[in-house]
Amino acid sequence: MKADEVVIIGAGPAGMTTAIQLKRYEIPFVLLEQERVGGLLWNANLVENYPGFPRGMGGPKLIRLIEKQMERIGVGVIFDTVTKVSYEGDRFNVETLNALYSPRYLVVASGTRPKPIPIVIPSDARERVYSEVFPLLNEQNKQFVIIGAGDAAFDYALNLIKNRNSVTILNHGREVKCLRLLWNRASTEAAITYRDNTPIVAIELDKTASRLKVQLEAGESLTTDYVLSAIGRVPQLDFVSDSLLEQESELITQGRIYFAGDVQNGLLRQTAISAGDGLRAAMLIFQSIEEGSL
Repeated sequence: MKADEVVIIGAGPAGMTTAIQLKRYEIPFVLLEQERVGGLLWNANLVENYPGFPRGMGGPKLIRLIEKQMERIGVGVIFDTVTKVSYEGDRFNVETLNALYSPRYLVVASGTRPKPIPIVIPSDARERVYSEVFPLLNEQNKQFVIIGAGDAAFDYALNLIKNRNSVTILNHGREVKCLRLLWNRASTEAAITYRDNTPIVAIELDKTASRLKVQLEAGESLTTDYVLSAIGRVPQLDFVSDSLLEQESELITQGRIYFAGDVQNGLLRQTAISAGDGLRAAMLIFQSIEEGSL
């Protein structure tokens, strides 16, 4: 068991910022990440509200800059999957597939997971159905159906058409929930088609063409290369034990556990807010440690 001062779960903008600030304080920590650093920034076509970049910044490029900053000051990442987190005595128990950590402080920056499409998708069609856009950004001259009508749906569409792809956005209802800025940009692109009041009832593999067939409620079907779901996300907290949930409020009050970034921000999922959450968590942990040492 490794008795570290702080464990950070998740290396998106919140977790990375927490780690950078803790490194500056010379506070020992472990930064855990399941897949890749950067979180949902990999999906971002253009981050335009992060201070310091007058022309905006593509999400992947911003991730690379933060990684360089981490490398320069010696912030490392352990790639492992957190399976369970509990709290006993005066320490947390953070179980992963490969190790067990027992920190005094915990920063949960685990982000979100996509809501599943509310229909049964046959197994032979699933490999062409995605909920993140970044694995598809190298595709060219393909057709995409995007399900959803929020910021993510329109941002994904604008990202995909850079490689001469065509996109159809399907809105289950009539309300468009994206920024007017994104709507205006998408509306001027001939490669993007928007359709409202268009529920889907099935997604099947057309084996003769190795493409997908999207069945609409009205009886119509669309043929496409890929389907991309952008119907919302929920906090990624599957690893939190029932016992920890019961103690959560008390531990927050005591300043022992911090939730940072998208995992707690609902609709306020923005890179700048996540970075601020991570910085705040690190500063409060430092303050707590300093007060305890007096």
